[in-house]
Amino acid sequence: MAFLWLVSCLALFSAAYGCGVPSVSPVVTGYARIVNGEEAVPGSWPWQVSLQDRTGWHYCGGSLINAQWVVTAAHCGVGSTDKIVLGEHDRGSNAEPIQSLAVAKVFTHPQWNANTITNDISLVKLATPAVITATVSPVCLANVGEDYVGGRLCVTSGWGKTRYNSFTTPNQLQQTALPLLTNDQCKNYWGSNVQDSMICAGAAGSSSCMGDSGGPLVCQENGVWSLVGIVSWGSSTCSTSTPAAYARVTVLRGWVDQILAAN
Repeated sequence: MAFLWLVSCLALFSAAYGCGVPSVSPVVTGYARIVNGEEAVPGSWPWQVSLQDRTGWHYCGGSLINAQWVVTAAHCGVGSTDKIVLGEHDRGSNAEPIQSLAVAKVFTHPQWNANTITNDISLVKLATPAVITATVSPVCLANVGEDYVGGRLCVTSGWGKTRYNSFTTPNQLQQTALPLLTNDQCKNYWGSNVQDSMICAGAAGSSSCMGDSGGPLVCQENGVWSLVGIVSWGSSTCSTSTPAAYARVTVLRGWVDQILAAN
């Protein structure tokens, strides 16, 4: 009986502190680039990563899911010479204790389809494990079969454009709270483009945009944040009255677990 109690306590401890609990608490207006978002509290999304090419150009986001693995969008096309930058808030600052890690291997979903943008997920194995710190820690993954209902407020973050026609992306990490839509609701905007491997959010005054791709859509439950979506596609003008589509983690989780177990 004591053993079972200990196992139960360890499971609860792992669930509460193993992932999804930032050392720095996020503060999200309306919840308690991104177009019409706001600057995040530095360090409050410790799983947020910046994917950068060899010149240091940020082209996509991603999420740390354990010390050795990052999840991002397949359409980001991560290359072997790219860098995975963790612990960053202000890309214009040299004072932050960032970790810039090399790519060991990239696994892209075997059913990824660039034409329909279905199964838009890649896993990046880091060449060296991330060092878990107050500003670098993993997000939990939404579980297979979990239901994330329409109307629920979740949060996306990234360094994407704050206006679709902007020539630059912001230095500071941006965030915004977005309501989830059911896929039937999303089809009212996007029709048959919306597939089961997607989840939609937005159409409520803010939006993710170019440069946010691959980054997180996270929802909080009992103080723990879980990765529910991966920024995938949406309006070409980053319309804040149109929902964006995210790769649906609950559908893709099985493949993620297979890759992690085999590698």
